[in-house]
Amino acid sequence: MKKTLVIFAHPYFEYSTTNAELIKVYKDSADFEFKDLYEEYPDFHIATFRERKRIVNYDRLIFHFPLIWFGMPPLLRLWIDEVFDMDWIAKENAPLSNKDAFIIVTTGGKEQNYTEEGLYGATISQLMLPLRLSLKVNNIEVKEIIAVHNADDLTQDALKEITEQIRKKLNSE
Repeated sequence: MKKTLVIFAHPYFEYSTTNAELIKVYKDSADFEFKDLYEEYPDFHIATFRERKRIVNYDRLIFHFPLIWFGMPPLLRLWIDEVFDMDWIAKENAPLSNKDAFIIVTTGGKEQNYTEEGLYGATISQLMLPLRLSLKVNNIEVKEIIAVHNADDLTQDALKEITEQIRKKLNSE
């Protein structure tokens, strides 16, 4: 299994029973290091150099967050802006090349709303374009985008099933 850094960003984590269950996937293995950006940086002052030193030591990155107004939470956006600085990438000769990533995003909305014909007129993949492009310019391959819909209304059985599916995907890659 690849050495993996989980970059978790949920501004309202204390209210999210779904994400509280999903992150248990990362607690089961020594191959995962879990970082909660809102816990680590409540003041939004990113320790940029420390983060860069940290991420180069991993083979895989997992970005796990709720969809907020059709995009990433603000602290995750800031983390990407500061850590994935183009000057650093050019000076260090592409330090993030040959890594891969998973994007795990939870939504309160129904799956059918996130289609081109649906209520929002866009898919989750389309909404993740800024993150996908940020990873692409760093030569990080996105293996999969995993969307968990109806996050606020999932039954315990459905949530356990989704959690197990995610566990299997992450452990099989």
